[in-house]
Amino acid sequence: MSTTGSPQHALPDGRIRRIVRFPLTWMLIGLLGVGVVSAVTADAGPVLAVVGAGAALAVYWAVMRYAAGRQTPEIARRGAGREALSGAGIGLGFVLVSALLIAAAGGYAFSWASGNVLSVVFTVAATAVGAAVTEELIFRGLALQALERLCGSVGAVAVTALVFGGAHLANPAATLGSSLAIAVEAGVLLGAAFLWRRTIWFVVGLHAAWNATVALLGIPVSGHVSPGLLATEVSGPAWLTGGGFGLEASIIPVAVSVLLAVPMLVLAHRRGGLIPVRRGRR
Repeated sequence: MSTTGSPQHALPDGRIRRIVRFPLTWMLIGLLGVGVVSAVTADAGPVLAVVGAGAALAVYWAVMRYAAGRQTPEIARRGAGREALSGAGIGLGFVLVSALLIAAAGGYAFSWASGNVLSVVFTVAATAVGAAVTEELIFRGLALQALERLCGSVGAVAVTALVFGGAHLANPAATLGSSLAIAVEAGVLLGAAFLWRRTIWFVVGLHAAWNATVALLGIPVSGHVSPGLLATEVSGPAWLTGGGFGLEASIIPVAVSVLLAVPMLVLAHRRGGLIPVRRGRR
């Protein structure tokens, strides 16, 4: 058998392309790239958080363009501001309704906290935006869109929700209950929001406004405490108040999130935005 000039041990370009463009492959490449950006800019201050968000968007675009071989309408600039503000309105309303219901039940009491208002708002908002962009690119942009090509949209939401909840187990004051709550109210709600609007900007607005509002109310954000405009005195059982983990571990926002997620999924279905399992393979 002659081996001179034989390319037997080299993969043809077409096969390499198919491997790279398999959903799990480009998902892992994207997770690595955006994850590195997130790790470098994490806890580096509000300005670098925003810079990191921009870098993460650039990495995401490059992975989708050159690895996945697809366009990126979900991060299109046209309509981005409108979608982000719409999502922010829902995120703000979600947190305020949940916090007021807990307060009405005797779980929270609010008082004004001292501090520089502009400095606090800027720090909280910039940090929330930075975290929201990177997390949404990872979980809704990469993971959900890759997995729905393999197991359909509903299956992708279920898997990403569980992983999102599990990722919060390492947070301060986290419990299995708090992670399950995060899986439903964040994983399912944000997944449903993305399937409905099919734009990263909408879920980024929702996520960022959610985190910023919780922080400004003086409530821990997924166990992380930061100075807010208000101080919140907590009393009552953890199932009502969320305990040391914060509002997100309370049963109240879990219930409110379900009331929001169900109509979003219905609207996504009516718009043809749900990919069934039989169409899940690329």
